[in-house]
Amino acid sequence: MTRHDGRSPDQLRELDLQPDFLEQPHGSVLYAQGRTVVLCTATIDEDIPRWLRGKGKGWMTAEYSLLPASTGERTQRAVTRGRPDGRTVEIQRLIGRALRSVCDFQALGERTLWLDCDVLQADGGTRCAAITGAYVAAFRALDRFGLTKALPSSVAAVSVGVVNGEPVLDLDYVEDSSAETDMNVVMAADGRLVEVQATAEKEPFSRELLDRLLDLATGGIEELRTAQRTACEAASII
Repeated sequence: MTRHDGRSPDQLRELDLQPDFLEQPHGSVLYAQGRTVVLCTATIDEDIPRWLRGKGKGWMTAEYSLLPASTGERTQRAVTRGRPDGRTVEIQRLIGRALRSVCDFQALGERTLWLDCDVLQADGGTRCAAITGAYVAAFRALDRFGLTKALPSSVAAVSVGVVNGEPVLDLDYVEDSSAETDMNVVMAADGRLVEVQATAEKEPFSRELLDRLLDLATGGIEELRTAQRTACEAASII
């Protein structure tokens, strides 16, 4: 099977990670996966939520947004609507859960690590790109302060699905909008699953197909981890 963009079923879209893309945040990366582009930044705040004070450990939280011109039609800003929509809240909670799953909060100390993921251009897989990019931004921020022990493992995410009856890796918008089955997989470096979001858009899918999709995602995440390592080890431009 050849996909509409020429990729094989198990092929990721082209990756382009530019660490330290901005000078002001403690850590940042411009993360592109195909035509999906997300700016991820990380900021360390020497404060923690009130309910954590005095316990000797920190916290991590994430925010996510689609910029107005990131999709085919203008996306209204949350400040204009008065509150974020349900999808935005769901995704930023997912990003936070994903990164917290590999964070040592005792090693972080009484600090909060803020992760901001802003989608500059959306062409499918924005939540997965945000998770994968947020890890790089977080690592770069912690590295600046000698706190990388607070991230003893890594986390990455990728989409898989069934398109025209065939399991495929890393769906773009065209594939995602017509998929028979759609799944997002978040995985730690040791292969343990952090989260699996799977939906049968048409017919229910079998356990066998679920396993095939998970195997496909595992291979893709290995490639993403290689790209993450390269970006995390890159020399700072600041």
